[in-house]
Amino acid sequence: MKKHTKLLLILRHAKSSWEFAELSDHDRPLNNRGKRDALRIGKKLLKEGIVPQLIISSSAVRASSTAIKVAKACGYQGEITVENSLYGSGYTEYLNAVKKKDDRYDIIMLVGHNPHSEQLLEILTGTMNTMPTCTVACVRLSIASWNEIDPQVKGELHNLWRPKGLSSND
Repeated sequence: MKKHTKLLLILRHAKSSWEFAELSDHDRPLNNRGKRDALRIGKKLLKEGIVPQLIISSSAVRASSTAIKVAKACGYQGEITVENSLYGSGYTEYLNAVKKKDDRYDIIMLVGHNPHSEQLLEILTGTMNTMPTCTVACVRLSIASWNEIDPQVKGELHNLWRPKGLSSND
């Protein structure tokens, strides 16, 4: 019997700008480093051969901007699904956003915020990892269907890429 696996990419948004004090937290854009890091992470995913088949992003400007830049750099061809529930919510909303997705997708990327990104990673892998801005974790899940994902499902941390850990070749 074939063992089914799905890959969940958990991406914390890139570095945002605090330059415009009048903007709400939701509307803060990326700063220059954030834009650079998002492109580097996207290129790294492409190099690793891990291109998402679906990208789900928080509605916050810094998250959706990160999603757009990573998508472009890794060659993602689809639409980016924006989920309002990923902004200002807990990790359970992150699970719910994935749970209802079509099983034809084997690689889904969630673009969100901390502490929820780190909490989700810890719940799915049983290990605590820090996720500075624009860090992406790749979790391998032994599930056949996305609706099986819940806090009891234990996955394996396949890899974790932080912008500072990437070489100039990545």
